[in-house]
Amino acid sequence: MLKNIYVTPLNLLKSATSLQQQVRTTFVLKRKYDPPLHKTNEKPRRMRAKHFIYELVEDTLVKKRPNMEVVLKTFVEGVGDKGDVVSMKPHFVYNKLLLPGLAAYNTPENVAKYAKTEAEKSAVKHSSAYAQRTVNMLESIVLAVVMNKDEPWVLEPWHIKASLRKAGFHCREECITLPKERIEGPDLKKESKDFYCTVTINKLEQARLKCRLHHWSTDPSERLPYVLEHWKLQSEPLLAVGSSPEKST
Repeated sequence: MLKNIYVTPLNLLKSATSLQQQVRTTFVLKRKYDPPLHKTNEKPRRMRAKHFIYELVEDTLVKKRPNMEVVLKTFVEGVGDKGDVVSMKPHFVYNKLLLPGLAAYNTPENVAKYAKTEAEKSAVKHSSAYAQRTVNMLESIVLAVVMNKDEPWVLEPWHIKASLRKAGFHCREECITLPKERIEGPDLKKESKDFYCTVTINKLEQARLKCRLHHWSTDPSERLPYVLEHWKLQSEPLLAVGSSPEKST
């Protein structure tokens, strides 16, 4: 009797699980050996051990889930604009679109609710879903512009185009706007100094690209020492603070 009195309070102090979820594990199997046949309205024949050997047909845990379709409520970088119906992986849709409230399930009501109005269609803010991502990438790098140390030169848009191609970006010369002040050389006083140019994407978005000037010689004895990870080092501006790229038209 005393034992039961002391056990009961201890059981009340034990923590209990507040959330219990069903484990959805479904396996599709088939018998390796077919069971023996029996006549109609007769007792089935007794199966042997080999009849309980199964082969796996499908494991639903590793089965690829189909994409989900949602309607975007606003512009989402790298996905789409407001009112677009996009089809993406369920994990990305739940965590990046539905939970933050950036999208809703694809239903006729939601498509009509989040469709763009005439005023929103006329006011274009983004040329594509990936344009803003390109702007962010261009503004996050320090572009090395390598110029000749032995021959005179004047910086032109095609120099920036070639430097961007080395960095993995492809653009046209007419998309590049250089500073108003002319940059010419060779001049070792301008070595490792920064200047900014503007890159226009799809005639709408503009990225302010940071460039760093470097001199290069074909003669190995005249080359400057190699600077490892130059983008991590502090540098001085090449032009005056007031000098900025002209507005592209």
